[in-house]
Amino acid sequence: MPKLPRILVYSLMIAGCLALIPPLVFARMRAVPSPNRPIHIFYDMDFQPKFKTQVGNPLFADGRAMRPPVAGTVARGESYVDVHMYEGVSGGQWAATLPAPMKLDAATLARGRQRFDIYCSACHGYAGFGDGAVNRRAMELVTNANGPVNGTQWVAAKSLHDETTRNQPMGQLFNTITHGIRNMAGYASQIPVEDRWAIAAYVKALQLSQDAAAAD
Repeated sequence: MPKLPRILVYSLMIAGCLALIPPLVFARMRAVPSPNRPIHIFYDMDFQPKFKTQVGNPLFADGRAMRPPVAGTVARGESYVDVHMYEGVSGGQWAATLPAPMKLDAATLARGRQRFDIYCSACHGYAGFGDGAVNRRAMELVTNANGPVNGTQWVAAKSLHDETTRNQPMGQLFNTITHGIRNMAGYASQIPVEDRWAIAAYVKALQLSQDAAAAD
């Protein structure tokens, strides 16, 4: 087999070494932080002229780049002026009915039951007697006679069929779900306002199912 010319061998070796340079450069660029700005082949809008937050802007009289909200304006959906809808109050009293946009029908009660089973049954139980799984387990830890309670403290979940709770109007139940009461935290951040009303309506139906008169 004829040997390759020495000049060709050297040329191939040099070309191979040069071919390794780009991958090594790319690997170093990805591994080592650089204080320089990245190379942009296409600028797009990365370096557009603009004012950033908390900087001055001589265009406006107050010299600020950030523009404050127009006085007296309220973001859409955040007015909360309907106290019946958002606080459960109507005419200065706890509301006994759902807010005007909602209807007390089978769909609302079904939604309320679904949300109740997700958020409320863990403590209050599916039937509302305060015998949920979390409450049962906590009571076992608190009343553990065979070992330490590990510092567990627990206030038993309230039965929704107690006379004091059973006589509460729907608006008061909604307010409790929203803001919480005593050891119970509020659920305004987890449950949308319409679902809180649906839960309150379902609780009233649940109470009626356990305390209905023959005429009902």
